[in-house]
Amino acid sequence: MPIVEHTCNLGITVTNDLSPSHHIALIVAQAHKRAGAILRAFRSHDICLLMRAFLVHVRPVVEYNSIIWSPATVRDIDSLESVQRRFTKRLPGLKNINYYDRLERLNVATLELRHLRADLLWCYKVDFGLAHVNVNEFLEFSSCDNTRGHKYKLFKHQTTACVRSIFFCERAVNVWNFLPDNVCFDSFYWFRCSIMRINLSSHLRYCARLS
Repeated sequence: MPIVEHTCNLGITVTNDLSPSHHIALIVAQAHKRAGAILRAFRSHDICLLMRAFLVHVRPVVEYNSIIWSPATVRDIDSLESVQRRFTKRLPGLKNINYYDRLERLNVATLELRHLRADLLWCYKVDFGLAHVNVNEFLEFSSCDNTRGHKYKLFKHQTTACVRSIFFCERAVNVWNFLPDNVCFDSFYWFRCSIMRINLSSHLRYCARLS
């Protein structure tokens, strides 16, 4: 059996050091190509139409199975964000507006925020038995009930390995435990609606250049 540095499994490129950087570089290149093709193919200057094409044909490329490979470094986060940043800058009338203002006008979230929400949604599915996995292999409910916030807090394991710390079962715990007690856990639908209204900016690491 030959030794390889990386391999692709179910659309995810896994390297021998378990870093997501190689996979991110591949999907970013693919996403940029698709975004460029949209801008060349459509003669229309309708921003809603162009943005709809981006959301349907480009954004899934940089979000597919993000639970597995979600970026851990600012460099990888910036690389992913450059796809949406570059596309929105080329939309008619938005060239001279900074990235965050463009997203506000388009009513679109940053990719990092969407990845963070995806982590929380998957965490809910695991915790409440909506995913066909053994919850004890991924997450563990905290036995401490004297802390503020909601009652479904998870136990945070201590790890010294950088690779381990970027895995879903480690990175999602801090954000999950941060959720306020007014989050509705009654159903997946209401939980998803709740986290859409929560300000998660303190857990975001990306700071866009004003471009």
